[in-house]
This record gives sequence, structure tokens and C-alpha cells, in this order.
Amino acid sequence: MAWTKYQFMLAGMMLVTGSINTLSAKWADYFSAPGCKDTSEHQFTHPFVQAVGMFLGELSCLAVFYIALCQDRRRPEPRMNPGQSFNPLLFLPPALCDMTGTSIMYVALNMTSASSFQMLRGAWLGILTTILGLVVVGLADFTNGTHSEYNLSQVITGDLLIIMAQVIVAVQMVLEEKFIYKHDVHPLKAVGTEGLFGFLILSFLLIPMYFIPVGSLGQNPRQVLEDALDAFCQIGHQPLIVLALLGNTVSIAFFNFAGLSVTKEMSATTRMVLDSLRTVLIWAVSLALGWERFHGLQVLGFLILLSGTALYNGLHRPLLARMPCCAAWLEQGDAQEGEGLLSGAEGSVNQQS
Repeated sequence: MAWTKYQFMLAGMMLVTGSINTLSAKWADYFSAPGCKDTSEHQFTHPFVQAVGMFLGELSCLAVFYIALCQDRRRPEPRMNPGQSFNPLLFLPPALCDMTGTSIMYVALNMTSASSFQMLRGAWLGILTTILGLVVVGLADFTNGTHSEYNLSQVITGDLLIIMAQVIVAVQMVLEEKFIYKHDVHPLKAVGTEGLFGFLILSFLLIPMYFIPVGSLGQNPRQVLEDALDAFCQIGHQPLIVLALLGNTVSIAFFNFAGLSVTKEMSATTRMVLDSLRTVLIWAVSLALGWERFHGLQVLGFLILLSGTALYNGLHRPLLARMPCCAAWLEQGDAQEGEGLLSGAEGSVNQQS
């Protein structure tokens, strides 16, 4: 079925704002400034503070939802569908997954380039694809000198953290999709509710993180899990960091709204394919800004990841259906799958409306 103009708008918003989100987070990592108590100038490596800013952006969606709802109710004929009422605690499990996965990915972003980070973010769909992507992308980065400022263990650790985080994000998306398909939930309210839980919990966790020593893994002067005070001192010395963090906060609000809307209007599969395509934009901008140098192996790594995504989501099936030797096999598989779905699966929101 052809996409509507609204669905094209959602897809475009997801691609652009998602790319801005990764690029602004990496931009913040490039800044160096003195910290508290006249410490020497050092890199801004505060992944958990960045994650709190991300959840603040998601939380803003909740405010936008209620403002839009109040304005709509003042009209003679309200047109906005606020969705069903639901227990907010139902969004606590996906919020915890989002908080854990996002925090781990921000840690990994400090250890690798923006394009490699985005490529490996889309690699959770298959173990073989993940391994091939990890090898090819890592080899390309070392060949062109992208990771000259990092040691080998940092790069490998960063890539493995991304893969681990994506498993957690996969669980989050399954929980979101099941809940959204079962209930008529407005995307702004869903994103804002997740952001509320994530912001409150992670903000509280910054307190014990300030006292947990992690040695060389803590890339801040005190070598603790997170030094939020050092982050604020660096922001005071280098105000441009605020611009990078603001770009991250604002873009994540639009990105998550668009992502959940794509899940609701189309499917989670479409959302994952669009998320993989962000790599092209991020890589192009990184090359233009001089953050990376072009290398052909990165193209090969991206094609491997994109092929794995396509195969996982069945994009090869229309081609196989045209081949006489495969058409009967595909029809038999579709019939068996349909019987399983009809045995008790819930319909999508679009089918129920």
C-alpha cells in the first residue's frame, strides 16, 4: 500500500531529527574545557548527563501533548484524539530499557566515530551481520586513522557496548509496539510518559554515580562513573556545549515522536529500516565537517548491515516471488504464518480504528 503524505512527513522527520541527535551528541564529545576547582582542560565525556538531557527532551513531549489538548478542547468542535486512558506504570518497563540502552550507547559514542556508531546501532538484527559489520567498520576506521585518538581496547569495547545496548533497545521497541497496538495511545503522550520515568530515575542515579569509582573507565578527572558537577563546570567554561546538548534534547523529542508515530501508522519494521538509513546522512555530514575521512571499507560495512536488515525484514521476498522455483515455497510459508497469527494475535491500531 502506498504511503500517505503524513507518513512521508513522519519518515522524513525521523531521518533528519535522528541524524541531528547523533551528530549533536558527538559534537558535545569534541569539546574540551576546564572542570571544577581549576582542573586542567579535558574532553567533555559525560554520557549519563547527556542521557538526562535526552529524557528531558522526551518529557517535553508530555507538556506539548497537554497544551495541544487544552487548545483543542477550547474549539467548538474538538478534533484531537487524546487516545485511551492508561496506567502510566505500563510505560515503566520500556522506559527502563530506554534509559539503560541509551546510557550505554552514549558511553560507546565517546569511544568511536559517529558513522561507526550509527552503523553498529542498526546491527542488532542479526548476529552474523553484527560480526561482519563490526569487523569491516572497525578495520576501515583503523585504516583511515579515524580512531587514532583511541586505543584498540576502547574501540572494541565501544563497539561491543553498542551491540549490547541494541539488544536492550530491541526489547524496548517490542514492548512499545505491543502496547501501542493493543491500546489507542497518542504518540506524544507515550514518548512523554517514558521521558518522565527516564528523567526522574536517571537524575536520581547521578547522585550515587558521583561516588562510584571506576578507574580508567571513568573518563573524567575524578575517575568516577559520572561527575555531573564537572559537566556543569565545563559548560560554564565553554557555553557552546549547551548548544550541542540543546540540539540533542530538542531533536530527540521530535525523533521519538516520529518513531512512535511510524510504529503506529506503519510498523516497527519500517521504523528499524528508516533508523538504519540514518547512517548515510550522519556519514555524509561527518565527512563534510572533517570528523572522518572517506574509506571504501566503510561503504562495504554499511552495505553488509543494510543487506542484513533487508533480509531480516523480508524485503527480498518480492524478488523471490517472481521466481517459479521459490513462489510455491513462499506461499506455503505465508499460509503457515497466517494460521499462527489468526490463532490469537491482536490487530494493529489501524485495523481496529
